[in-house]
Amino acid sequence: MKNTVLLSVALFLVACAGPSVTRTQSLPESADAPYNNLLVVTVFESFDIRRNFEDEIVGKLKDKGIDAVASTSMMDTTVPLNRDTLLAMVDKLDSDAVLLTQLVHLDTASQFRRGNVEATRNIRPTYYFNVWNVELTEYKEPKGLELEHEITMATQVFSINTKGPVWAIETNSQLKRDINQQTTGTSREAEAKGIVNAMSRDGVIGRK
Repeated sequence: MKNTVLLSVALFLVACAGPSVTRTQSLPESADAPYNNLLVVTVFESFDIRRNFEDEIVGKLKDKGIDAVASTSMMDTTVPLNRDTLLAMVDKLDSDAVLLTQLVHLDTASQFRRGNVEATRNIRPTYYFNVWNVELTEYKEPKGLELEHEITMATQVFSINTKGPVWAIETNSQLKRDINQQTTGTSREAEAKGIVNAMSRDGVIGRK
């Protein structure tokens, strides 16, 4: 099941719908926003998933004219993801904020479904007028596993100046993989776009 969970998160790559966004911490008037130089950090067990998602968020931020760097571009799998590592990155980049996104809830429902039924017909004439010999062969595909996931991710922005969180949202996404391995739901690109658009709308980053 652990591998299934990682695969499910990775399937952001191929789905298409956008997430729902809920603000969990409003930007205070005292915040030193908008921020224009962000370190982007995601927390997943898989380094590849982290790198892919961080790159997607960085791309969306740069589309809005914001300087942003993915934490995975400054480390490899041997470097621990902890406070000291992130502080060193912030010092090197002179970042004014850190964007942190992590998976906080994954609800998975699974069920086995019978596959499609395929039939072949072999029709041959007989010696009798207008009488045909029909051989019908049916093939039933074996049962397959159908998965439905509800994914909740939390995103926070931390001000380097005040050394604390100043804004936060949760995004809720649906993901479904049928027995034919076809996936529908929220894409990685749509998830990143939803996060960055919420940041722009709330004044966390500047508007291009």
